Amino acid sequence: MNVEALEGIKILDLTRLLPGPFCTMMMADLGAEVIKIEEPGKGDYMRAFPPKINEESAFFLSLNRNKKSITLNLKKEKGKDLLYKLAEKADVVIEGFRPGVAQKLKIDYNMLKKINSEIIMCSISGYGQNGPYKKRAGHDLNYLSICGIAGVTGTRDKRPTIPGVQIAHIKKERDMI
Repeated sequence: MNVEALEGIKILDLTRLLPGPFCTMMMADLGAEVIKIEEPGKGDYMRAFPPKINEESAFFLSLNRNKKSITLNLKKEKGKDLLYKLAEKADVVIEGFRPGVAQKLKIDYNMLKKINSEIIMCSISGYGQNGPYKKRAGHDLNYLSICGIAGVTGTRDKRPTIPGVQIAHIKKERDMI
């Protein structure tokens, strides 16, 4: 009998783009049941990224393999109620909102812990939940610039070269698991 490392673990994925979906993809690959929660009408922004295979983004498909997906409007009570029902049976919630957004939506750790006392919550943000940069937008190139990597790419007489892959996003997520 082949048992996956995370078999029996249920994860609610409230993330978009690369960092969160990459993290939950690895968990799904290890056997966790991952339910991706997307915004109605918009979904994950990665759905629009080319190249596309039969009208679907290759990046989105690769980052969301082995996952289930539903849409919930978390700004409406009905959407929140459905999320709360899912949280009753979930082990982990991973969110990638800006700091303070989960609390404003009433889907933060303190709220979900009232519904499921065993729940684990992971909040992914560019610069953390506290500190002077917490409200800043954060993307791979920002992190590479701040830590000095962007300044040592390219040539002396030109601007830095933007790497062809997202280095900081992937490294950060691998360290979380």
